[in-house]
Amino acid sequence: MLSLSIIIPTLNEQKCLGKTLSSLNSLEPSPTEIIVVDGGSEDDTLAIANNYNVTLVNSPTKGRAVQMNHGAKLAKGDCLCFVHADTLVPNDLVTAIEKTLENQYIAGGGFVSLMKGCKTTRWGTSLHNYLKTYYAPLLFHPYLFFFKGLRLLFGDQVMFCRRSNFWKCGGFDPNLPIMEDADLCLRLVYYGRIYLVNRMVESSDRRVAQWGPFKANLIYLWIGILWGLGVSADYLKQFYADIR
Repeated sequence: MLSLSIIIPTLNEQKCLGKTLSSLNSLEPSPTEIIVVDGGSEDDTLAIANNYNVTLVNSPTKGRAVQMNHGAKLAKGDCLCFVHADTLVPNDLVTAIEKTLENQYIAGGGFVSLMKGCKTTRWGTSLHNYLKTYYAPLLFHPYLFFFKGLRLLFGDQVMFCRRSNFWKCGGFDPNLPIMEDADLCLRLVYYGRIYLVNRMVESSDRRVAQWGPFKANLIYLWIGILWGLGVSADYLKQFYADIR
């Protein structure tokens, strides 16, 4: 049986974190540990995290990639699972990951993300995000898509992999302010397929709610195209404002 460490990067996540941690504390079976890595929150994020059965640590610097790497260094599990603070997972998450990684030809994977808010479900955006995991590698990395089994996954899809492979490929690039998740897939695929588990996780629609569906999907598409063409993630970050 593989042991699993769940790592959650946080920064001012008081609105979502309690619900996420409550879900994770109810998993059956339980993970080996849940590590919350905070990047300097100025709201009640830390107080909320202390109400749950988690290991709370402070990251030396903020930044999602840096924080997740910091958590991975402390992790004890054979496998790592990265969960965003605004994402809910199925109750059998641990079993689903374990069964997936029993296949030695799979290096890592993620889940189908359903974007939801308190008022609506973003079916169109969710569908596009699902299709993007296939058409993006097909367009920009066809060799890796057809011959290595590449899928480009993103953070709200609850990415997971073996800890050994995570460090063999260098972990998340700490210099990337966004797209660190897709970038990891490009390096992880050399150790096995990237697999999309046919199960759903639920992520917050807060960006879509603030930007509106048309603008949000246009930004997602624009960032994806430019990144695929090699545009710097530092430049792309200006289009992807932090929304809490």
